[in-house]
Amino acid sequence: MTRRTVIRGADILTMDPALGDLAGADVLVEDGRIAAIGRLPPVQGADLVDATGLVMLPGFVDTHRHTWQTVLRSALPDADVAEYATTVLDGFAPHFRPEDVYAANHLGALAALDAGITTLLDWSHIMNSPDHADEAVRGLADAGIRAVFAHGAPGLGRDDWFGADNTNLHPADIRRVRDTHFSSDDQLLTMAMALRGPELSSMESTEHDLRLGRELGLRISVHVGMGALGPLCRAVERLDAAGLLADDTTYIHCSNLTPNALARLVDTGGTFSISAAVEATLGLGSPPFDRLAALGARPSLSADIETASAGDMFSQLRAAWAVARLAGHARLAGGDDAGLPTVRDLLASATVEGARACGLDGKIGSVTVGKEADLVLLDLSRLNVAPANDPAGAIVQAADTSNVAGVFVAGVPVKLSGRLLDTSATGRALRLGAASRDYLYRAAGLRQAKGALFVAPPRPGTGGHRPPEYAFRRGRGSTSG
Repeated sequence: MTRRTVIRGADILTMDPALGDLAGADVLVEDGRIAAIGRLPPVQGADLVDATGLVMLPGFVDTHRHTWQTVLRSALPDADVAEYATTVLDGFAPHFRPEDVYAANHLGALAALDAGITTLLDWSHIMNSPDHADEAVRGLADAGIRAVFAHGAPGLGRDDWFGADNTNLHPADIRRVRDTHFSSDDQLLTMAMALRGPELSSMESTEHDLRLGRELGLRISVHVGMGALGPLCRAVERLDAAGLLADDTTYIHCSNLTPNALARLVDTGGTFSISAAVEATLGLGSPPFDRLAALGARPSLSADIETASAGDMFSQLRAAWAVARLAGHARLAGGDDAGLPTVRDLLASATVEGARACGLDGKIGSVTVGKEADLVLLDLSRLNVAPANDPAGAIVQAADTSNVAGVFVAGVPVKLSGRLLDTSATGRALRLGAASRDYLYRAAGLRQAKGALFVAPPRPGTGGHRPPEYAFRRGRGSTSG
């Protein structure tokens, strides 16, 4: 029997250039797909959602998040990348049990849905065992989110992650995970490969891992251009020389790539994931919004790490908006007439460009007939944005999670009237997350202060652990990272 839902009376920012914006329009969803858009007659037997006065847009897409760190939210608000690596990869990651990965992924996915993020690329470099991989997938699946599970390397410390001479190969368990959980690419959860790349491993390892991912038919997601490592490692140039640049790859950060390297990524069809807040605060370099725009490319957006950044897309939109406009103004002052990014550009980055970076633009990313109904309803009549004279401007510049009134994933409502529908799942996720956090702090040797408050990890130079001599910080050599 066909399942039908009519969402009636919304003002729609379709993000589809052929449709534009629609005032007071209806959307008919049949078996999870958008079947019709416009002023529709009554549909017999359909569930009705009254969206009068609400703004609809496609669900947000986060294209790069280490979701396993959700239980460590805001643990390192003042960290740079060296402190992050020391504390998270050395201090916490080796202690993660499979149940901690489940707790983090489940809590992180539910929180993403609550904030209007309907698709999440989980960049999961906590594959300490096959059980860790299975629990990561289960945590996403149980939340009901659309997700791309990007299978990564173990999180057993920085020695597994940093160093251009690191010859570790990607875990062979990726084959089992592909066969067990992702035998079909036409499901709510799909798979990608989270690649360390030549800034964080040897070129031989990178070539092996890339060929493995492509043999398995997976999209690739890789960090490049991070801090001092970008110009030192010449990662893109090395990939290009080996003939490994392709349109199946999303490049993360890209902050310190040379102009020629960035142009080659665009020319070879690559997509981009930018984490403006993290790049600015951890010291990874200037997010390349202006440089990509000059090349005719637009990136997607990501939260990256909730240990040092907010996990909702509104925060990421505002951070991206600020740095993109700053860079644009600097170009204009220098005589470059490339123009300034608009709020519509940023909304595209958070929706349709995110879908493209995940290889899902044929399924999601715009409110278009035939696509799956991943939709968000926003209430812009609330005090923080009303009167919303420009809906796109209000969303990018002023809205927050309190404005998320409804969320649908493949036509299934997961949030209505401002509340997640499965309240029992929310309570359970919060309990599991708190218990996991308590265990991990004890296991890492950090003492509890008062109640739920914990003492932050000691900062370098204050009697705590010494940071490794990362190339990020010291700007010398590429054999450490």
